[in-house]
This record gives sequence, C-alpha cells and structure tokens, in this order.
Amino acid sequence: MNEVVLDCYGEACPLPIVKSEKAIKDLDLGDLLIVQIDHSCAMKNLPEWAREQGYNVEVEEVDDGEWEVFIEKTK
Repeated sequence: MNEVVLDCYGEACPLPIVKSEKAIKDLDLGDLLIVQIDHSCAMKNLPEWAREQGYNVEVEEVDDGEWEVFIEKTK
C-alpha cells in the first residue's frame, strides 16, 4: 500500500476536490491519498465527495483548523 500526501493548505473549494480526483486516478487499489486542508468548506465537501465515489474516508484534525483527510482507493 502506498501513501500519497496532497498539500491543499490555503486552497478553497473546489480545488482540493479537483486535485484529489486527479491524484487518486494515478493510485492503485488499496493506496491511500492523504489530503491536507485548512478550509472548513473543503472539510465538509471533500469527505462527502470521496464517500459518494465509494472510497473509504477518515478525517483527523491535526491542528486547530487544519485537517488530514485519508481517502483509501477501493475501486
């Protein structure tokens, strides 16, 4: 399993989703995309988008107002 970190700090929606969609296409099944975000709109929209795509999603707050969204490519 590979882990790829995508730095989206300072970027508002829809950029984190657009970048995540592009990055996950290059991953193999079981790989993990870790998206770093610091906008509340992305915090809501990115996990929602990933779940709608059928991916496993976990969110961890790493600092006040900063999150890492773990997206496992499952399909």
